[in-house]
Amino acid sequence: MITRKPSSSTSSNAVQNWREVYVAALFETDQQKLPLRIAEAERALMTRAAELFALSEDNSEQGKAVDDALYALRALSRCLELKTREFKLGLEHSVPVTGNKRQRASH
Repeated sequence: MITRKPSSSTSSNAVQNWREVYVAALFETDQQKLPLRIAEAERALMTRAAELFALSEDNSEQGKAVDDALYALRALSRCLELKTREFKLGLEHSVPVTGNKRQRASH
């Protein structure tokens, strides 16, 4: 089986692709679109990481950039989760309780 190394234009397109979707995720201001942007960027980064692994040439600099970008996306995703959780908790505490209220049993 003969494997062909990607041409430099293919390689530069792959680099451009993951960087574009990564930057789009970092600068997304719409909280509803942000999880999708993060997922798209993570997919592009994982694809690029697999491509770099398969190449025989030294790509350690780009590999580190991909790792750093994945780390940043995971941190952004975690921040979004925490913000969403805090928002939901805030809503739960601000909603007035109606109906029967349970009374605490005194000891």
